[in-house]
Amino acid sequence: MSNIQRKQGPLTEVVYIHIPFCTNKCFYCDFNSYVLKDQPVMDYLRALDKEMEMTVKAHPPGVIKSIFVGGGTPTVLKPDEMGFFLKSVKKHFPEWDEHIEFSMEANPGTTDLEKLSVMREGGVNRVSFGVQAFQNELLSGIGRIHNTDDVYRSLENARAAGFHNMSIDLMFGLPNQTVEMLSESVSKALALGLPHYSIYSLKVEENTLFHTMYQKNQLPLPDEEDELNMYLLLMNRMAEAGYKQYEISNFSKPGFESRHNMAYWRNENYYGLGAGAHGYIGRRRHINVKGVNPYIEAVQQGLPHLSTLDIPQEEAMEDFLMVGLRVLDGISASRFQEQFGMTLEEVFARPLNKLVHAGLLDKSHEGYKLSQKGILFGNDVFGEFIGSITGN
Repeated sequence: MSNIQRKQGPLTEVVYIHIPFCTNKCFYCDFNSYVLKDQPVMDYLRALDKEMEMTVKAHPPGVIKSIFVGGGTPTVLKPDEMGFFLKSVKKHFPEWDEHIEFSMEANPGTTDLEKLSVMREGGVNRVSFGVQAFQNELLSGIGRIHNTDDVYRSLENARAAGFHNMSIDLMFGLPNQTVEMLSESVSKALALGLPHYSIYSLKVEENTLFHTMYQKNQLPLPDEEDELNMYLLLMNRMAEAGYKQYEISNFSKPGFESRHNMAYWRNENYYGLGAGAHGYIGRRRHINVKGVNPYIEAVQQGLPHLSTLDIPQEEAMEDFLMVGLRVLDGISASRFQEQFGMTLEEVFARPLNKLVHAGLLDKSHEGYKLSQKGILFGNDVFGEFIGSITGN
């Protein structure tokens, strides 16, 4: 395990913290999460406190502009556990930007007023609810334990606790989901009048129940045409309602874009804390030990890094484009040159020209961005940059 050494370099202002516990495992989920029953929750939170202490000693933080607590389902923590955890965060990251975005993922049905009040008092000012759909039959079909009544109750509790900046996640391309069902979910979501929505397509990942069912031809997914129509529908509906699609899967009112995710998409430094978390500081990427007990044990011996990797310049350049182009405002040519000392065209002339010619990218005075057609074929666009560096 790592010995602690104080490092110099750009200060990190973005924090990701992983709480790996869930009430149950959803059928599509391949995240590093574990069913809560019989887990050593306080031992985990104490280990997390220790990792924070060691991490900020090794890499002193700047003024923190974004904290995101993901999982798992962080809101399965009991109020006293939540209070302990949030005090740890404030202790080790004491300097916060006056406009800090402090987000926590939540599952409807795990957020009573007491817990939400503890969260608000501890500095959390944004909650992201995993709603996924507004049809109870679809929710049970993907392994969610909440129902639509829980959604409304959770949002009501959050408002009562003082939360105004809230987001919900929806999914499309679910088993047995129709275009009409998605339209109904979008209508019900928009009726809530929230400032932010994330709407993702289902990906069938390995090591999930859905992957097993898919291999056995037992997963009744919508066909490609229906899935495309779902995406076109949600883009049109969100735009009509006054929401800007600022990223492939994310929509917001002006000023409510996720500051945390924007840091990822701009390839900025961020701390990654907790079991299985990824961090990226000074062009070094680390992955933490995954299991709950192995993570706790690893922390006792030093930083719980499973692996640490220096990112070569070529890979960092590819990441800059593939991640940055997810944002619909596109990538900045000047930011690229500032970061790498070369122009975009020196490095990526061939794929950029090819994609502009194919109508998948638009060139602007600031750089490049996905065209309307390119938004629909984002993965094809991103794939063009893998291993494509032409040299200078």
